Amino acid sequence: MSEATQEIVGFDNVGLRYGTGTEVLSDVSFTLFPGSFYFLTGASGAGKTSLLKLLYLAQRPSRGAIRMFGRDLITMPRDNLPRFRRRIGTVFQDFRMVEHLSAYDNVALPLRVAGVREADLAQPVTDMLEWVGLGHRSDARPATLSGGEKQRVAIARAVIGRPDLLVADEPTGNVDPEMALKLLRLFEALNRLGTTVVVATHDVHLLRAVKDSLIMRLDRGRLSDPTGALRYPPRPGPAARNAE
Repeated sequence: MSEATQEIVGFDNVGLRYGTGTEVLSDVSFTLFPGSFYFLTGASGAGKTSLLKLLYLAQRPSRGAIRMFGRDLITMPRDNLPRFRRRIGTVFQDFRMVEHLSAYDNVALPLRVAGVREADLAQPVTDMLEWVGLGHRSDARPATLSGGEKQRVAIARAVIGRPDLLVADEPTGNVDPEMALKLLRLFEALNRLGTTVVVATHDVHLLRAVKDSLIMRLDRGRLSDPTGALRYPPRPGPAARNAE
């Protein structure tokens, strides 16, 4: 199976409920392909955040099957999940900065948790801050950063480990339209390097901003067109594009 067609994530009839409440996600089925860019959209309360929690392994489904990176997550022992989480980058609307750490140390945090030596992380962290346009703000604490700067630090932290999958929950919700497009271009750049990107947004103006992006729409916990994101061939991953 070629890189362009094998799945990176597969959901089959997934349902999710919290406690004894009604299902917030019902019969959700879709496939994500390597090197593709997806927008997840829907009205407030449609279940976007709940679906993203399943994608970044913060929640397990109540029913159905989830495959990720070729493994069945439903039967996987919980002790194995941290290794899989390191292959997933997450960007949240509320930034989730560690307030007492500098921008540099916030970005370095995932590498330190993974056991990377200090001597080996200085260059990639510096390069990543330059990549998001914040090389001059590396010593700044979150309290002194603007909303757009905080979001760029959050993006740098999410992608410093070059994740296979990037999941972003309303990443442009706290910034102006110009900054929203700049942040989207950062996601595009990462996507061109081969990362599969999923961006949840309520901003319909962003849906046409990324060439070849695919749209998944949630309506009251269901994909309103479960095959809509797969109606067109996925964009080839970097290896396939380089071969063209």
